[in-house]
Amino acid sequence: MSLFKRLKDLTLANINSLLDKAEDPVKMLDQYLRDMEEDIQDASEAVAQQIAVTKKFETQYREAEAMVQKRQDDAVKAINAGRDDLARRALEDKKNHETRMNEYKTQFETHSATSQKLKQQLSDMRGEFDKLKARRDTLVARANAAKATEQVHNLMGGFDSQSARRGFERMEDKVASMEARAEASKELSRGPNASLDDELASLNKGSVVDDELAALKRQLGK
Repeated sequence: MSLFKRLKDLTLANINSLLDKAEDPVKMLDQYLRDMEEDIQDASEAVAQQIAVTKKFETQYREAEAMVQKRQDDAVKAINAGRDDLARRALEDKKNHETRMNEYKTQFETHSATSQKLKQQLSDMRGEFDKLKARRDTLVARANAAKATEQVHNLMGGFDSQSARRGFERMEDKVASMEARAEASKELSRGPNASLDDELASLNKGSVVDDELAALKRQLGK
């Protein structure tokens, strides 16, 4: 399976369909992002390995290139010293290094291009992850709002205002009955003596008023 096949699957995934089928959209979206994070981690390690291989071929290419130039300089020195035999050997070795240099250069260029491509794909994966993460927050908010709306509608569907009103009326009657019993208990608690005391107190009050009335008449000469 291609290393970046999961990227294609993720970018083409229909999140709305996921929300329709999932029992818990929030948990599913979080799992979705965790899976993508794992893919990004795997891809990062693969890219790092590819870069390491590229650098190895680059080093070998540069070393072979330097040896080609060195053997060229050695051949010149040998000719100037009158040592054609050494010059010939230097040129032969130069050819060998040129062959390796060309091989390493080809490998370096090929792996370098692959590294650049993989790095770009990894960058695309991270960009897609950031977009989906932001979209996740929006979808979670929508899912929570939908749940809240459904709960309210369910509660409203089971709400019986008539039953509640009848219940309040029954409680009001019950409270009135309780008050009546309390008043009756108050009357009963007074007893016979209490009634007699009340009557005597009433007489005393009448006598005081009569005395005040007589005194007022006397003042007025009546």
